[in-house]
Amino acid sequence: MDWKVFATTFATIFLAEMGDKTQFAALAASAGSRSTLSVLLAVVLALSLAGVLGVIAGKYLGTLLDPRAIKWVSGSLFIAVGVWILIGKG
Repeated sequence: MDWKVFATTFATIFLAEMGDKTQFAALAASAGSRSTLSVLLAVVLALSLAGVLGVIAGKYLGTLLDPRAIKWVSGSLFIAVGVWILIGKG
């Protein structure tokens, strides 16, 4: 295991999720639930599955495309979705 890659990835994902809509969805679900453990397990499993799918897709796409292109397209899609959400709320 490459601990530097692990630490960098952990820190990046952790900081990206702070204040993200996923965290707010978990907060809202927990606030409205009588079973904090059920919400916690559902959040952990959902985020784990999303992460696994992302890693699998990234590994596959990394064999087909230049990793820089993947980062550029991912960033562009992130920005496009953000703009779409902002425009849709107006």
